[in-house]
Amino acid sequence: MKFGVLIFPGSNCDRDVLWVTQGLLDQPTRMIWHEESDLSDIDVVVVPGGFSYGDYLRCGAIARFSPAMQSTIQHAEQGKLVLGICNGFQVLTEAGLLPGALVRNRDLHFVCDRVPLKVERTDSPWTQAYQTGEVITLPIAHGEGSYYADADTLKALEDNQQVLFRYCNSKGETDPASNPNGSLNHIAGICNRSGNVLGMMPHPERSADPALGGVDGMPLFKGLLTAWVGSA
Repeated sequence: MKFGVLIFPGSNCDRDVLWVTQGLLDQPTRMIWHEESDLSDIDVVVVPGGFSYGDYLRCGAIARFSPAMQSTIQHAEQGKLVLGICNGFQVLTEAGLLPGALVRNRDLHFVCDRVPLKVERTDSPWTQAYQTGEVITLPIAHGEGSYYADADTLKALEDNQQVLFRYCNSKGETDPASNPNGSLNHIAGICNRSGNVLGMMPHPERSADPALGGVDGMPLFKGLLTAWVGSA
């Protein structure tokens, strides 16, 4: 499986992803500068965290127009896999690959912490290495991570089981205290209708190496490899 990690001016989590996919999983990985447009050799496109183009206009709003993102949209439309993490999630919503938007955190503060998440379903290439209802812990680091969508969009997301990760407490329960940014329905990560595009605010790549004190993010990446082998 070949990964492609997009790099925008202001990206700062691209090397973290590279370390997981190439360094820990020994998978071929190509770093893709934002001006590139040929992604034909890539199986999974990762849009990493950071501050693409400085987020000067609105988080992810400028990155959506880059040649690399235009090709990523085509990649997704072909049914290929796309993962957006943190700023990458924001970019995917701006590009129209995922519904809704990420807005300022409820308390208007940047949040940097490790938080519990509940895995909502496992019949997905992104979550098949987890257990349904499993509570995992992943890092978050964002100022605009509150998921927002209108009532009809939220209903569609829930009805179609597009919510893959939800903020919760250590017991898997959702309450105001376990929602770090005010996301509607405690949403931490969603996929598109087809399931090939995932956007999430927590950072699985920062919880994949035992040296960092946690590996709850590694099953996401290993699950992709299992799905890939199974489809070969």
